[in-house]
Amino acid sequence: MPVYEYECPPCRVIYEVRHGVKDAPPEHCPRCRGALARLISAPNLNRGNHSSPTEARYSKMSAREEIAREKILQKGFERIWLPPPVKHSPWE
Repeated sequence: MPVYEYECPPCRVIYEVRHGVKDAPPEHCPRCRGALARLISAPNLNRGNHSSPTEARYSKMSAREEIAREKILQKGFERIWLPPPVKHSPWE
């Protein structure tokens, strides 16, 4: 299943949601109940034959540059993973 990103502009939160292509997207923000907008993300391509996406992202950066970049990225938005809704009870 793909991971989709939805942004809530009033809360400045990006929600990462894993659901199928035909499943319904989340309708509102869990915090403020505002409307969510789907973000278009770049696909995860492994062109450099790296073992992980993190390694690929920071392969050409020094440790100092990597820390500075992460501080900038973490300033603006908070990222929250929303688990998929439970469709059935495992006890039944």
